[in-house]
Amino acid sequence: MVAGMNMILRPQDPDFWIAAIFSAKAVQNGGVVRRNRVWVEREIGRTRFEDEVRKRGFHLIEVGQQLVIICNTGQFRVVF
Repeated sequence: MVAGMNMILRPQDPDFWIAAIFSAKAVQNGGVVRRNRVWVEREIGRTRFEDEVRKRGFHLIEVGQQLVIICNTGQFRVVF
């Protein structure tokens, strides 16, 4: 490693990322969690991410580069 450079080590296991995302306080409280679409595609894969959201009965919306998970299994309605 070159002096002054920091190496960032990231777990490569998608199960680690899934556990981290869905153990957030917002998830437990029925809140909202968002992740950058590119990050999701790189770290977990879009299909796996969508499957995990669907498995929990949550709602997923895409807005720009953000994937927003509504961590509630209730009815979903877009007002405008």
